[in-house]
Amino acid sequence: MVAKAVVKPAVELPVRADEDSWTEAELAEVRATLEAEMAALVAEIAHAESTIAEDGGGDGAGDDQADAGAKTYEREHEMALAHNARDLLVQCERAVRRMDAGTYGVCESCTRPIGKARLQAFPRATMCVACKQREERR
Repeated sequence: MVAKAVVKPAVELPVRADEDSWTEAELAEVRATLEAEMAALVAEIAHAESTIAEDGGGDGAGDDQADAGAKTYEREHEMALAHNARDLLVQCERAVRRMDAGTYGVCESCTRPIGKARLQAFPRATMCVACKQREERR
């Protein structure tokens, strides 16, 4: 038997003292944003992978150094885009899992609320502004 995730009501998600509780509509909007972004990222990854596969088939015979260098650059660029898209996809999936677990909005560093406004602007956030700034200064 597979355990089913227990989804906490939006009102139970943490918020800062100066913010109102999450409403079901607000949380649904953030979830829809994340799900739309996940769908776009899956399509972007598929496109990048097919481009890499198509361009990787040639042996490069007859290419001069500039052509070979350009092809290598393009291939590495597509690979980097696919890698970044995969990272973003993982972040989106993690945010949805946190919503389902009732831990969405909790800073992973200081365990205080991240802030509803920050999450509405950047739904993948896992840290409050203060902790994120501290991390970026290191």
